[in-house]
Amino acid sequence: MSVTSAIVEPVLNFSGLPAYSLVGALAFAEAAVFVGFVLPGETAVILGGVLAYRHSVSLTVMAIVVVAAAIIGDSVGYEVGKRYGSRLLASRIFAKHQDAIAKGQRSLRESGGRAVFLSRFTAFLRAVMPGMAGASGMPYRKFLTFNALGGLVWGLGFTMLGYLAGASYQRLESYAGKVSQVILAVIVLGVVGWVIRRRRAEGQRADTQRAEAQRSDSSD
Repeated sequence: MSVTSAIVEPVLNFSGLPAYSLVGALAFAEAAVFVGFVLPGETAVILGGVLAYRHSVSLTVMAIVVVAAAIIGDSVGYEVGKRYGSRLLASRIFAKHQDAIAKGQRSLRESGGRAVFLSRFTAFLRAVMPGMAGASGMPYRKFLTFNALGGLVWGLGFTMLGYLAGASYQRLESYAGKVSQVILAVIVLGVVGWVIRRRRAEGQRADTQRAEAQRSDSSD
């Protein structure tokens, strides 16, 4: 079983409080514990939207849970960064991501709150930007304003993306008969695959930029 399937299949069997708890926990943990580049928070939010369309959960409640978890998780990440950010970001865990971290820090210095908002839509920066904001000394009130705005747009957007994926499934269901679950899996995996491909593309761009910088340094 692939990693994606291992994530998708259990979540689609959840309903009610367990579904809210799982999706909310993953959305919270992305920035709160600095591991958003491995935890599938974005994927879980999409699946939460699919569950809402299947009436396993309430769309309104799921959206509220996602937005609140994202904002609170980022606030925890901010506090962690304020206390331990510099040491964490310089640790071996982030050794392969120093170029991306440097880019995020530069963006934070140049754009301030706007960088906090925009980082919500980039997988790696979504995980580390709250910590960098805390480490940089950005006032929490300013951070919270842009963090809340980003969390609102991101949370509602990806929950609705999952909801629309569920809608696509139901339009096809009447023609599918016994293979309806297969169609659901294809639709959901397609959406999740798009998220994963986007993350890989971001990583490839970072690798390319790092290689170009190294060649430039060598030529100098």
